[in-house]
Amino acid sequence: MNTFTLSQKKHNLYSDYCQFLIASFTNFTQTYFADHTDTWSHDQLNRFLRNENISSSELWKSVKDDIEYDADGYIVFDDVVLSKPYAKEIEALRSQWSGSDKKVVVGIGIVTCLYVNPKTQAYWIIDYRLFDKDHDGKTKIDHLLEMLQNAVLKKQLRFRTVLMDAWYASMKVMKAIEQLSKIYYVPLKRNRLVNDTDGIKPHQQVKDLSWTETETRRGKRVHINKFPKGHQVKLFRIASSNGRTEYIATNDLSQSDTDATEQTYRVRWKIEELHREIKQVTGIGKCQCRALRAQRNHIACCFQVWVCLKRAARAVDRTIYELKDSLLDDYLRHQLSNPSIIFKTA
Repeated sequence: MNTFTLSQKKHNLYSDYCQFLIASFTNFTQTYFADHTDTWSHDQLNRFLRNENISSSELWKSVKDDIEYDADGYIVFDDVVLSKPYAKEIEALRSQWSGSDKKVVVGIGIVTCLYVNPKTQAYWIIDYRLFDKDHDGKTKIDHLLEMLQNAVLKKQLRFRTVLMDAWYASMKVMKAIEQLSKIYYVPLKRNRLVNDTDGIKPHQQVKDLSWTETETRRGKRVHINKFPKGHQVKLFRIASSNGRTEYIATNDLSQSDTDATEQTYRVRWKIEELHREIKQVTGIGKCQCRALRAQRNHIACCFQVWVCLKRAARAVDRTIYELKDSLLDDYLRHQLSNPSIIFKTA
């Protein structure tokens, strides 16, 4: 697993810590780790996490040979917040919107990039960035653009379509995708100003557009406010069974099927699956270290652990949750055959 330069001793600590993250279920603290190993102390792990630099590029080295590439593949961008409401002393904490909590929380933000195979629907985390504008001056959009350029120019990934949520539907992002000759599908907020009259009438909010029966089935061309004159995208109105309406824009002007557009955009939910998995099986949000470097290294280890678990789960055709829970099955079998505490009646 390890590809960055470490002494043998530090490599062993790194491997043992990742093994601990795989094996633990509720407690992922340094103290708990030290309490359950005869090899390492709390201070040794603390120094390792505070002093090393496990960059996001290490994740790519671990996962690149696992990916089932496809010329029609997707890359998906989103962000996740590791909520830390009681940890006031941790560096890089900031108030930010959490989609899973449906409110503003205090925590560490991570912008993630996922690769999805369109035929198998299998997915792999390929890149991430910590959102820490106070230290590096970068917005979430800056991180997305950096990872997008990295995916195309450095990683040279085979993919066709970029998916993201409305937060990233800026002209800067959409134009960058077009310049790379890629397709995007992105939701527009209901108050986004668009024009479907070729400039004859003023721009109006997306929610106020009128739709013919044909446009409802096949979409319509619109100009988004502040985009260059003559620049058009295809807009689709998608009504869900719960009464919610979404408006999906794409630069694929040949797309003429609302159902196909909805199916394509739903692939974006794969990244939500990733976020749930990594929170529930790796302890990514449970590190109590105050130093930003330690938090970064813990997060890096958790992504490596997810890659390891996902690879093992795929090999035996099980979910990552089933694989993790199987560790408890092994424990229970052992306790039934060799109990640590023997039951006796009075």
